[in-house]
Amino acid sequence: MDEIINRVANSTLEVFDLEDYYPNGIRTQIDISQWLFEGFLLKEKDFREALKNHDWAQYQNHFVAVHCSTDAIIPAWASILVTTHVAPFAQKVILGTVSDLESALYQEILLKLDYSTYHDKPVIIKGCSKKPVPESAYVLAAQYLQPQAKSIMYGEACSAVPLFKKSK
Repeated sequence: MDEIINRVANSTLEVFDLEDYYPNGIRTQIDISQWLFEGFLLKEKDFREALKNHDWAQYQNHFVAVHCSTDAIIPAWASILVTTHVAPFAQKVILGTVSDLESALYQEILLKLDYSTYHDKPVIIKGCSKKPVPESAYVLAAQYLQPQAKSIMYGEACSAVPLFKKSK
């Protein structure tokens, strides 16, 4: 009988797993509508007072997304004012949803990576993840890997989808 050979383990294939770069920490969404009159009307004096009396320390080391869940039309300064209160406690603050926050975190991390280790190598961007890796992170990873990689695939080694191959 022939010996079973693991060709994946013996290949030069490099796995790029976005889950490896997932920043640990609590994600919190702050909804501005909680401080609006009936969730829709910003009364400046009441708004400022509510922010002043809010316990901002509860967001210590959190990743924070500031948004408004209602269709209220709020001035730009309202989100900025909330940010000035939470920023001294939070690791990062963005305007948007938790999904937007995940994208922003990955954008920041992927921008700083050294992709030269993937130079002229076949790369597979691992598709399965137990952590909430946003689709935008996969798009960014492909963009950053493309100038370096010989080829890029997506998925798992046993069932990868080819995405890019450098022309010779």
